[in-house]
This record gives sequence, C-alpha cells and structure tokens, in this order.
Amino acid sequence: MNLTKLRSMIARCEWTFAKTMPFAPHEYIVRNKCPLTTEEFEYFVTMQREHGVKERWGKYNFPYLYIDNYKYWTMGAPIEETTVINRAKVKTDKA
Repeated sequence: MNLTKLRSMIARCEWTFAKTMPFAPHEYIVRNKCPLTTEEFEYFVTMQREHGVKERWGKYNFPYLYIDNYKYWTMGAPIEETTVINRAKVKTDKA
C-alpha cells in the first residue's frame, strides 16, 4: 500500500458532508464527480478493502482504512460498481 499516493489522492478531493445522516457525521466522494481517475478510485477502494480493519457498524461489518485522522470505507459493492468512498474523523480520547 502506497500511503504517499493515497494521501495525495485524498488531498485532491473535495469531500462532501453527508447531511442526510447527522446521527453519523461523515463525508464522501463520488466516482466520476471527483478528480480521481477510474484507476485511482479503484486503487483507493482496493487498498481500503485489502488493508482495512474490519469493524461493526449496525448490521454491517466493513473494513475501515485508517489514514491520519480519518477512517475510510465503502458499502461493499464489487469494486467496479462502487461509486462512493466515505470517511469520518477518528474520535480521540484527548480532552
């Protein structure tokens, strides 16, 4: 996994706040509406799925890829059908 490449892709994107889910604050990007090429988007999803840590959220068990102060996930559709990458700030116990 190339963290430098992923960080560069993350920085190029304008992340949209998911206002329909205020109970679960997060942001997202959409394939073909963000500056990532198809190859970059699919690389990001592949890295998230191969290197993510599986965690439960409600009835789902997603792999979450932790990079810096965020965790990234998708909803599990096949990579070529995945259209959204989500991210949320990682909560810390610091006061």
